[in-house]
Amino acid sequence: MPPPGPRKILMLRKVLIANRGEIACRVIRACRELGVATVAVYSEADRASLHVLMADESVCIGAGSNTDSYLNLANVLMACEISGAEAVHPGYGYFSERASFAQALASLNIKFIGPSVEAIEAMGDKARAKQAAIAADCPVVPGSEGAVPTEGDALRIAEEIGYPVLLKAVAGGGGRGIRRVNSPDELAGLWKTAQAEAQASFGSGEMLVEKFVVSPRHVEIQLIGDEHGNLIYLGERECSIQNLRHQKIVEEAPFADLPEEIRRAMGEAAVRVAKSVGYSNAGTV
Repeated sequence: MPPPGPRKILMLRKVLIANRGEIACRVIRACRELGVATVAVYSEADRASLHVLMADESVCIGAGSNTDSYLNLANVLMACEISGAEAVHPGYGYFSERASFAQALASLNIKFIGPSVEAIEAMGDKARAKQAAIAADCPVVPGSEGAVPTEGDALRIAEEIGYPVLLKAVAGGGGRGIRRVNSPDELAGLWKTAQAEAQASFGSGEMLVEKFVVSPRHVEIQLIGDEHGNLIYLGERECSIQNLRHQKIVEEAPFADLPEEIRRAMGEAAVRVAKSVGYSNAGTV
């Protein structure tokens, strides 16, 4: 039997970038280098923005606010159909972590340039992500393994792991739905505040309880993988400089003071958990 020939690679011909600003410009430049046509989407406020001028085509998807434009699922899908795009690059934020967006694109036979729906669902939910990390034998911060049903359960877990603890929204990010609790008498009020903020921001009031790590180093591992099970870690970002809402201000890459053995251990752990959920494309652990 003759050896198998080289695998045929099907190159995309037209990609819609469902984002704006610098990230959209970067994707457009990469597509241009590959000879792939690009479609920009924009709000009325962004009509003259650089990403609109750089793209081969552009489609207006609504008024000035994010809700009316970049987060308007129906309008973004309409732009995909109008432009004839074969694939969508979501950039980061907006629809990049929305499994419903990837599912909607699949129903239109449009490729989502990102992880699978199953991987988004597994890693976009902090409770499920923590459970996946534990199953993959990755170290995690002590605390609840899943969403905590009631304030009483939160109080019990906090007593077990010791104060201070962190109340953390299961859904979303960006520093919202997070509160530090230093003692039992603070928990009830902060539980209600964090839960209400999470519900208003993400549509879910589910909460985790974790040990608050005093003066931590916030280090993230960068991953990239294909759809054939090949996945590697590329390096790390040091993100410890944050505001009072736990939002990053400065990121350093690589982290100069990280010992090589810790870098390797963190990278290998990140790959294990990502492989366990079938992750592909670029991502952060």
